[in-house]
Amino acid sequence: MSIEQMNIGFLPLVDAALPILAHEHGFAEEQGLHLNFIRDVSWASVLDRLLYGHTDAAHLLAPLAIATTLGRGRPAKALAVPFVLSLNGNAITMSHALADKVAPAGMLGDPVSVGERLKSEVAKRAAAGCRIRFGVVHRYSGHNYKLRYWLAQCGIAPDTDVDIVTIAPPFAADALANAEVDGICVGEPWNSVAVERDVGRIVLVTAQIWRRGVEKVLAMPAEKLDDDRDKIENLVRALYFAAKHFVDPANWDANAEILARKDYLDGSAKLIKRAISDRIMLTAGAQPLDVPDFMFQYREAANFPWKSQAAWLYSQLLRWDHIPYDAEDQLRAEQVFRPNIYRTALKGLDTPIPGANAKLEGSVTESLPVGSTQGRLTLGANPFFDGRVFDPLEVQNYLKSLPNS
Repeated sequence: MSIEQMNIGFLPLVDAALPILAHEHGFAEEQGLHLNFIRDVSWASVLDRLLYGHTDAAHLLAPLAIATTLGRGRPAKALAVPFVLSLNGNAITMSHALADKVAPAGMLGDPVSVGERLKSEVAKRAAAGCRIRFGVVHRYSGHNYKLRYWLAQCGIAPDTDVDIVTIAPPFAADALANAEVDGICVGEPWNSVAVERDVGRIVLVTAQIWRRGVEKVLAMPAEKLDDDRDKIENLVRALYFAAKHFVDPANWDANAEILARKDYLDGSAKLIKRAISDRIMLTAGAQPLDVPDFMFQYREAANFPWKSQAAWLYSQLLRWDHIPYDAEDQLRAEQVFRPNIYRTALKGLDTPIPGANAKLEGSVTESLPVGSTQGRLTLGANPFFDGRVFDPLEVQNYLKSLPNS
C-alpha cells in the first residue's frame, strides 16, 4: 500500500489530540497516510496556512470555519468539516481578586449565581469609570460565543458592559498574570497553566454553559474534500480509531506523555492528563475535581458534524456581528459541516451513526435513544444553562427571543 502525505495545522491544545495520536499510534499509517504537523501560536496563522495551501487540513475553531466560508473579515473561502475533534474542553479562569467576589471557593460555581455576582461587580467597575476585561482566543471561537451567551443571559451586555479582547492561547496565562485581563476563556492546558502559576482560579467550564457545545473541528478547503475524497475518508477513519483509543483510561498516561512532547504541546504531561481524564484543579494546591464531560469526545457520536451545531454557530455570528438573517447564508453555514463524509467513511465500523443530520440543540435532559443508520445511539443530556432550546429551522425566532445585547 502506498503512503500519501498530509500536512496538518494545529495549535498546542489538548483538543488537537486526535490527529496527533492517529499519527503516533499508527492509525493514520493503517489508512495509507503519513501526517506531518505544523504548529502555530495563533488561530489566524493556522487559518492562513490552510487557505494558502501550506496545510491540507487543520485543527480549527468551529465558528471560524463558518465565518471564513461566509467571508467575515476576509474574502469568502468555502471550508468543509467532515469530523468534529472535540466538544467543550474550555474554562473561564478569573484573577483571584475577581474570582473571590463572584464564585464559591473550592468548587465550580453555578453559572446563574456567578453571573449575578459578576453583574454586580461590573456595575461597581462602571461606577469607578472602568470595565472588567475578558480574553478569548479569537473573535470567531466557541470561547467567545459561549462567554458572550453566558454574559448576555445573565444581564451583562458583552459589547458595552465589559471588554472582550483577543489573546492567543499560549499567552492567556501571561495576560492574566500581568493584569491585562480579569479573566480568560481558553482551552486546556492553558487554564491549568494559569492555575499552576497561581495567577487565577477556574470558576466555570464551558460544559456548564452548553453541555455538548461543539468546539474544535477538522477543517479543509471544500474543493480539497471533493478532489481528495478517498484520502479524506481515510483520515476520518484514522481519527475515529484515535478517538476510541483516546477515551480508554488505560491509555491516558501514554497519551499525555505523547501530547506533552516538544513538537506538540511542549507542556506538562500532568496537566494534560487532567484534561484528558476530566480531572480539573480549580486553584493552586487544591485536589483536582471530577468534572464530567469537561472535554467530550467519541461517545454519543461526539465526532459527528451535526448541521444543527453549525446553525447555532451561525445564529451567534449574526447576533454578535450585528448583521441581519439571510436564509442562503444559513444554508452555506450548515453546508460547512459534512455528515455525509462522516457516514461514508465510518460505514461498517463498530460505531453508531445518527440517522438525522440535525437535532434540537439543548433539548435532551436525560439519556435519549435516537434513530441511527448503524448501531444503537443514545444521546446524553445536552442543555444550555438557561434551559433554552435551539431549533435550526427557527433561527430568526430564536434570535428574537434572546436578550438585547
